[in-house]
Amino acid sequence: MNRIAKIVGLDIAKSVFALVGIDAHGKVVFKQTLKRDQVVERFANMAVTSVAIEACAGSHYWARELRKLGHEVRLIAAQHTKRYVSGNKNDLNDAQAIAEARSREKTRYVPINTEAQQELQMLHRTREALMQDRTAIICRMRAFAGEYGQVFPVGVAKFRAQFDEWIKEGNNSLPGSVVETFLDLRSQLNEREARITRYDERLTQAVKDDPRAGRLMEVPGVGKITATAILAALGDPRHYANGRDFAANLGLVPREHSSGGKQRLYGITKRGDTYLRTLLIHGARSALRCVGDKPDKMLCWASKLARRSQYNLAAVALANKMARTIWAILAHERSYVPVWSKSMTTPA
Repeated sequence: MNRIAKIVGLDIAKSVFALVGIDAHGKVVFKQTLKRDQVVERFANMAVTSVAIEACAGSHYWARELRKLGHEVRLIAAQHTKRYVSGNKNDLNDAQAIAEARSREKTRYVPINTEAQQELQMLHRTREALMQDRTAIICRMRAFAGEYGQVFPVGVAKFRAQFDEWIKEGNNSLPGSVVETFLDLRSQLNEREARITRYDERLTQAVKDDPRAGRLMEVPGVGKITATAILAALGDPRHYANGRDFAANLGLVPREHSSGGKQRLYGITKRGDTYLRTLLIHGARSALRCVGDKPDKMLCWASKLARRSQYNLAAVALANKMARTIWAILAHERSYVPVWSKSMTTPA
């Protein structure tokens, strides 16, 4: 019976895996629950078929493993599978919903990450966690110092300089135990910053190892952090039909709620990768601040938009343009051209 299953929905977990196969008519062919060490053997003995997995922790690993066995594997975001769950929630019903979502032509899929992409993502996620820890420690130190009447200026560098001056012996009237606690917090801050520096060095090396990163850094507002984050998230640019699809996947397009023939557009959807969207928007803000008299057509367009509209709106619009440009650079293996003209496409 397994040979006539057109689609297999696989619900993964740490130990228990659920499989549901459906035929071309959407009828359930089999239901099965497996342990973790039985999954590869089960699919190895199964005829080549289409396998759908909900995108979650471990899904990229299993997608790569099942692809090695010849199966066509697709990852589906959780919000697209939830709508097909019928009855109470359990592993088999979830697997059946995943298979049902895979059978729909309009279902959008999540690109499968390579091991190299996951390595870059690990660097970024760990560095991001360290940055959050550093911010938390600084906020804690500011709050404690405020209880003793000391307020520090905004900015990490200014905070460090003034805090070091304030905590010196003789510059304050703090009890010894309080000074000891502050010094311990400062050592924690130093440790986080040292680790962040090491991760920055590893990202710098990743830029040197991948020529695509160098081309991406030619785009205004894109540095090594954003370039490597994009390469970690966008392994195959052809997964998206065009640059607008990539920008929409990052949540950088307007949210629409139209009815009765009247179009209503609101703020951006904020879907997809929050981390990458944040980097692009911050990069756009930085590029807008440094426009000056640069002849870059994209920056000039964003600068004019900022003058006649809101600054934040122009920054998000520029981030959208950056995302589209980044997709074109990777998809067509081109370099960024600040000033483009039709004559550039005309053969000499």
